[in-house]
Amino acid sequence: MSKIAIIGSGITGTTTAYALLERGHSVTVLDRHRYAAMETSFANGGQLSASNAEVWNSLGTIRKGLSWMTRRDAPLLLNPSPSLHKYSWLGEFAAQIPHYRDNTVATTRLAIASREHMFEIVRKEGIEFDLERRGILHIYRDRESFEAAARVNELLREGGLDRRAVTPQEMREIEPALQGEYFGGFYTPSDSTGDIHRFTRGLAEACARRGARFLFEAEVDAIDHGSDGISVAYRTAGLHDEKLQVDAVVICAGVASRRFASLLGDRINIYPVKGYSITVHLDDEASRAAAPQVSLLDDATKIVTSRLGADRFRVAGTAEFNGENRDIRADRIRPLTRWVEQLFPEVSTARVVSWAGLRPMTPNLMPKVEAGRRPGVFYNTGHGHLGWTLSAATAQIVADKVDRQMKVNHH
Repeated sequence: MSKIAIIGSGITGTTTAYALLERGHSVTVLDRHRYAAMETSFANGGQLSASNAEVWNSLGTIRKGLSWMTRRDAPLLLNPSPSLHKYSWLGEFAAQIPHYRDNTVATTRLAIASREHMFEIVRKEGIEFDLERRGILHIYRDRESFEAAARVNELLREGGLDRRAVTPQEMREIEPALQGEYFGGFYTPSDSTGDIHRFTRGLAEACARRGARFLFEAEVDAIDHGSDGISVAYRTAGLHDEKLQVDAVVICAGVASRRFASLLGDRINIYPVKGYSITVHLDDEASRAAAPQVSLLDDATKIVTSRLGADRFRVAGTAEFNGENRDIRADRIRPLTRWVEQLFPEVSTARVVSWAGLRPMTPNLMPKVEAGRRPGVFYNTGHGHLGWTLSAATAQIVADKVDRQMKVNHH
């Protein structure tokens, strides 16, 4: 039984812990917060969306980004102030445009595989997390965006996803609460939604029942690689310096993974891309009846939704390149609230909780699931906007890599 440390108890760290426990390893998870899933896994859009597997590396994304530069409420916002990390990341992002097709197909396949692992965990552990298996409906307001979506659909189908075009009439049959005029849509019946925070907390409890140890309020300062294994130095809430001796470490630390990688002699180019969400509390019967049950993705605004149980409605979107900044900006929240008021006017926005989180993005938008240069070092990070959608599969991949290396070492 090898001793494995996992840095980070968000969705990727927790699914990785589960996969390693299943393979018989001893697992300790360290996180600087007091509970699991307190950063990017706290209040995302709630979608388990293979239909959103298209990578962003295209000239179209760059053109839109440039046209939005002057709009404070733009779906994609780039702070133009100089930053070497930001501009080097954007340079690498542009260099990945030739791989757009292959990476989109590969991400679709990974998302479909992840879904199977995820529902297997849910079945085994009985985790409750406001799961809705009603599919995801992508909505398009004009011919041009609908035709672009049809081209993306070819790649999603190549990856094995059943996503079909639907007429405005069919869209209203799928989601009767939908208001407004649309050119058409695409519907993915196999996609689903839920509360990522509830899921991750439930999975962390399942890991603890299986013997995992969680060290919360533990700030990791150093990771030393010696002949006798790996030593993880961390400070506790009481500011005590502690050390943990392990055979291997898996970095699942979201946007902090880049810093940990540099401590270990690896380069993992992750940029923090901020996303915002609002949770609309459906406190009256009229709001509960008027809010959609089916998850939506509005292409024009890049806004996604999920219905969380009877009385909550999650609306999320926007991508902001602004460094490691977690401020919740009113001018970025307002478009989300306004969108609800325009599309679902009967839903009360009197009680709305705002949130912002940093998506850990690699330049090619593919997660980094690999061994580091030094033995016993592994990464499962950089999932961008698809952390929940991909994590159950990448956890299996990284756990297999750890397992193989540990078996070789013990022989």
